[in-house]
Amino acid sequence: MSERDCLFDYNELLAWADECLQSAGASGEVARHVAYYLLEGDLLGYSTHGLIRLLNNCQWLERGESQPKGQPQVLQQRAAVANWDAQRLPGPYVMPMAINEAIQMAKQAGTGTITVRRSQHIASLAAYLSLATEQGMMVSLMCSTPGQRAVAPFGAKQAVYSPNPFAVGVPSSGDPILLDISLSMTAAGKVRQAKANQQKLPYNALVTAQGEWTDDPETFFSDPSSAIGPLGGELLGYKGYGLTLFSELWTMALAQYGRNQGQEEGDANCVWVQVIDPSAFGEQKAFITQVDELIRDTLAAKPIAADNPVRIPGHQALARKRQQLEKGVRYAPTTLKVLRKCAEFCQQPLPTALS
Repeated sequence: MSERDCLFDYNELLAWADECLQSAGASGEVARHVAYYLLEGDLLGYSTHGLIRLLNNCQWLERGESQPKGQPQVLQQRAAVANWDAQRLPGPYVMPMAINEAIQMAKQAGTGTITVRRSQHIASLAAYLSLATEQGMMVSLMCSTPGQRAVAPFGAKQAVYSPNPFAVGVPSSGDPILLDISLSMTAAGKVRQAKANQQKLPYNALVTAQGEWTDDPETFFSDPSSAIGPLGGELLGYKGYGLTLFSELWTMALAQYGRNQGQEEGDANCVWVQVIDPSAFGEQKAFITQVDELIRDTLAAKPIAADNPVRIPGHQALARKRQQLEKGVRYAPTTLKVLRKCAEFCQQPLPTALS
């Protein structure tokens, strides 16, 4: 940890974030959920989608761009399928509601699927996966942003899509498998983070308006701006392009709310939630045995470098969470700057850093 990083007590941060949100107008229930799941993103290491998003959430609430209380509207429903309009309720409030409803569907029908339109920014998908895995369920999540064009199709130099994340949670007899990735070369938040830190991206993730690949985040904010490339980059980007197209069909198209309807929606998301109950296919114990065997075989694979062994998605994130809960939640100077702005905006003093 660099000497400029700061550690904060988890419970103090959680209470502070809750107070900030309520001071911006959120109901107690909304504030509790948003504070918890933003902080969960930080605990798992998704720093671009953690409390750094608290100021945005408070500003959206104050400006009326996010609703302080309420319930999603059910637009369509069958036994194991539903389409909701979140009506601009905060994403960290809506997502647990949708996942829990899909879990109830899965307990009855073996699976449950819910699409959501107009959910204000949902932050880190990884933060919600344990809601399903702790109940022995598999879960997959995707989201897109109708009001955003940041990712170019393969072979293009103009942005069409949003940088859509995809997440999967699978229970095991130990730590679950937790996967949360962007279907583009990087997320827009990581481009902003690199710019704020005055760093290059770790690889050529952007396509300039001249059709050249670059690692310079400044080009993303120039006029004309560069576009984020699809996962796979210059040579294999057709794979990521196909996955990005898939994610927009499964979110916007099924929610029936795309860019023509939502081009003025800012950061609001369309979301896909699907939960599967493995016990609907056979004994739960037999399923867990198969998952455990896959984990064991994967970890037994001979690594390229002995000091860099194969990892299971999510296990390092969960270890990071346990460490931060014990020793304090770590924030870099660039994130601290945003947290201090939020403290000033909400007139809620930031907790004192741990020594």
